[in-house]
Amino acid sequence: MQLSVVLPTYNERDNIVPLIERIRASLANVSHEVLVVDDASPDGTADAVEERFRDQPEVRVLRRRADERGLRTAIQEGLDQSMGEAVLWMDCDLSMPPEKIPELYAALAASDVAIGSRYVAGGRDAREDVPLHRACSRLLNVFAQAVLGSAVLDYTSGFVCARRRVVQEVRLAGDYGEYCIDFLHRARKLGFRIVEVPYTNTARASGESKTATSAVGLVRRGVVYGAAIVRLALTH
Repeated sequence: MQLSVVLPTYNERDNIVPLIERIRASLANVSHEVLVVDDASPDGTADAVEERFRDQPEVRVLRRRADERGLRTAIQEGLDQSMGEAVLWMDCDLSMPPEKIPELYAALAASDVAIGSRYVAGGRDAREDVPLHRACSRLLNVFAQAVLGSAVLDYTSGFVCARRRVVQEVRLAGDYGEYCIDFLHRARKLGFRIVEVPYTNTARASGESKTATSAVGLVRRGVVYGAAIVRLALTH
């Protein structure tokens, strides 16, 4: 197994089947598996995947209990259950193009971690529907670069491909999104090579965002992220 793709889901019924179909098409020349880690979605996300891909053993569903919900723990469980020599995880709202996965995987030939980046040359955050989200994300990454170093430009990418030995040594820590900042910074400090592959991040195809939608909510989340950045600077 060359690559495992981990998809953490919560209420993504309308997006998940087309996403997996596009992932499988893009990886036609790579031996792979797809693990959907579902946080007891009440909209039937897991059921939709099992029904559509019941004859494809390369697509697996890990059903979690409602009291286990959480993005970071879902990704970690998927990583622990995966079998690929490399692993990739991404959002499941179709805002990240699965057609970029082969490029991220190929980038591991010269690196240990490859991330889809909105801020490296050629990348773009094109979420025109959420200008406040875009502004906050950009500001947070500028702060992270100032405090943790500019070796990484998109600390909150969430579109990550890594060699197995990296995720074995650097287990995920933190909550909803700061886990990615934590993972990338600790991996770099341990000497793992990180490269950024440009991509265009678009609006979610369907459903509601899991990120805070109000200005107050975004500020609160930004404070949590900022505190995580400062903690990393002091402890690593």
